[in-house]
Amino acid sequence: MFIDQWYIILVLPAILLSLWASANVNSTFKKYSSVMSSRYITGAESARRVLEANGVYGVQIEHVSGNLTDHFDPRTNTIRLSDSVYSSTSVAAIGVAAHEAGHAVQYAKGYAPMKFRAFIIPVTNIGSNLAMPLILLGIVLSMPFLAELGILAFSFSTLFQLVTVPVEFNASKRAMAAIESETDDPSEIKGAKKVLKAAALTYVAALAVSLANLLRLIMIVNGGRRRN
Repeated sequence: MFIDQWYIILVLPAILLSLWASANVNSTFKKYSSVMSSRYITGAESARRVLEANGVYGVQIEHVSGNLTDHFDPRTNTIRLSDSVYSSTSVAAIGVAAHEAGHAVQYAKGYAPMKFRAFIIPVTNIGSNLAMPLILLGIVLSMPFLAELGILAFSFSTLFQLVTVPVEFNASKRAMAAIESETDDPSEIKGAKKVLKAAALTYVAALAVSLANLLRLIMIVNGGRRRN
């Protein structure tokens, strides 16, 4: 990895934030995995209730191996819940499962930011692969337009992360609305909120890392242009 002053000034703090957010979500999930729901429902049941509360049917709920590998797959309209969520009755599992169901509701309701994020995924993937080669070629060959094209390609990754933040926050909002409509147990509501807030911070941190890298690349390219 090429280390420069902009990496230290911009990227390293964002990476440290990302590491903290990742550690925080794991510790928060572990803490509230030991707090059982007073309703004694599993993560899978929690997801189903969120769907039904929003009038969404036909979504499959499946078990997937791994830890915190939970996700909603819009291609197959399937919610996949991990080992520690699918059959657990903890408030952490209920919160995570309800969040993934929130994504399924977004998909069913045509939530605009989610549709836009799905639309730019192909461009984001292409841009991620082309960004660095274009920037390096532009710098080495003293061809600024190639470097600028590389920055534009990389910016789609940052745009993807930017759109992801409201998508994730909205899914959590839908999840908590469903949970609060079914229980007044303060421990369950508090635990689910804490877990979802910790998870949301990981997406904020990912945006910070992407934005920091984008700014770093802009500074490197501009510095090379001035030297030429």
